[in-house]
Amino acid sequence: MTTQDDARTGLRERKKQETRIALSWAAIRLAVERGFANVRVEDIAAEVGVTARTFNNYFSGKAEAVATRQLDRARRIAGELRDRPASEPLWEAIEQAVLAQLSLGQGGNGRGAPDEHWVAGIRLMLTEPAVRGELARIGVAEEAELAAAIADRTGTDLDRDMYPHLVAAAVSGAFRCATLHWVHTDAPGPVAPKLQDAIRQLAAGLPVP
Repeated sequence: MTTQDDARTGLRERKKQETRIALSWAAIRLAVERGFANVRVEDIAAEVGVTARTFNNYFSGKAEAVATRQLDRARRIAGELRDRPASEPLWEAIEQAVLAQLSLGQGGNGRGAPDEHWVAGIRLMLTEPAVRGELARIGVAEEAELAAAIADRTGTDLDRDMYPHLVAAAVSGAFRCATLHWVHTDAPGPVAPKLQDAIRQLAAGLPVP
């Protein structure tokens, strides 16, 4: 039975998560509009209607606020992978989990025309040194999330078996390569086909073109 205390705790946690997400999007949006160096923590906090102290409760700095979207996406993919039908082959399940959790901007699905501000945000993450450093740090946690889901799905041991870590690293690398290829296209279309292609090449054992 859910008690009032449980309900209040759940509500607080949801509000905290909503604030964290709002701060991250505000950091990306302001950095795109003004340039990363011209955005202060106070600016990001004000955009969401909270104090700089509140911002610091969630993030160590603006680079982490920008890069955290990557980790959130990995967690969603891992959750989706766990929910895929058990009868589905692993690589097909990974492909579908990735496609299901694509997020272009705050409402896109990765299959239509990309939002210009979102593309600019991705370019920011790939070119700003501070954000790239934070992405590298977050990448460790990102792969750990995926590896745990892969271990659950394949019945492998996360501590003793290399397989779930190897697959997670391959998927992370494919995501990174496909995104780089996509964002450097003069007029990027939907990102989903490039991610599908990258994952399918992995599933096929990376045959020589």
